[in-house]
Amino acid sequence: MIVDLHMHSTASDGSLSPEVLMQRVHAAGVDLVALTDHDCIDGQVEAATTARALGVRWVSGVEMSAQWFGHTLHILGYGFDLDAPAMVDALAAVREGRWSRAHQISERLAGKRMPGAFDGAVAVQQAAGGDASQPPGRPHFAEWMVQAGHVRDHGEAFRKWLGAGKLGDIRQHWPTVAEVVSQIRAAGGVAVIAHPWHYGLTRSKLRALLREFATAGGRGIEVVNGKQPVDQVAYLGKLSVEFGFLASCGSDFHSPDSPWTSLGNMTALPADCDPVWEDRVFCG
Repeated sequence: MIVDLHMHSTASDGSLSPEVLMQRVHAAGVDLVALTDHDCIDGQVEAATTARALGVRWVSGVEMSAQWFGHTLHILGYGFDLDAPAMVDALAAVREGRWSRAHQISERLAGKRMPGAFDGAVAVQQAAGGDASQPPGRPHFAEWMVQAGHVRDHGEAFRKWLGAGKLGDIRQHWPTVAEVVSQIRAAGGVAVIAHPWHYGLTRSKLRALLREFATAGGRGIEVVNGKQPVDQVAYLGKLSVEFGFLASCGSDFHSPDSPWTSLGNMTALPADCDPVWEDRVFCG
């Protein structure tokens, strides 16, 4: 069975609509799928309708932002009720913060002789079929910067202006890990830490995070994220077993133009891991 539980659509920072994305999921032979847009569930109904019509098992998904000792983390939620007040209210609050961040990025870029960034990023987002009710993200600003001739490519946009520690890296006040886990659980879902290797944590800090996550009620970690190196997957697999976590896997697909991510194409999950899709929320 091919399982892909991490991908993004135009509802957040992906380049394909939920419908087209699910069509590609089906073409890739994926059997079980979750659309996990950043702090947004607006594409869920469209994705569910398309996936089910194509015979692909679908489960609700989201990738929520959280703060942990100065680190911005991502927590995946699966199998929750889309209409649960806990989820709807939490995402509405985050959305307001994202709008504020987008305006701040634009103001900072204008101060560096790059005026019109906000309108430009919104235009890029909408040209790609993005949801006008969602704020533009840094990838949209990067594409606008390329189109406006301020940078050569997206890589330069992030290296010079938008990446970690740069002018466009606006620190938003995210909820705590415990708060996000509580919101997901209150909506009937299961919480999983996304791509634990990406945060640059030492092994001791990663263990501390996992202990806190478990105490908060977190149930799993994303052991496989795309074509992740085998040694990293093996280590995360050992941690999932040690802490009694369920193991998840996903391509983290954003765009067909990103050759390093391909729908349903991931490093194999270690055999001794307990898959997250064996949890009760995937049986509905």
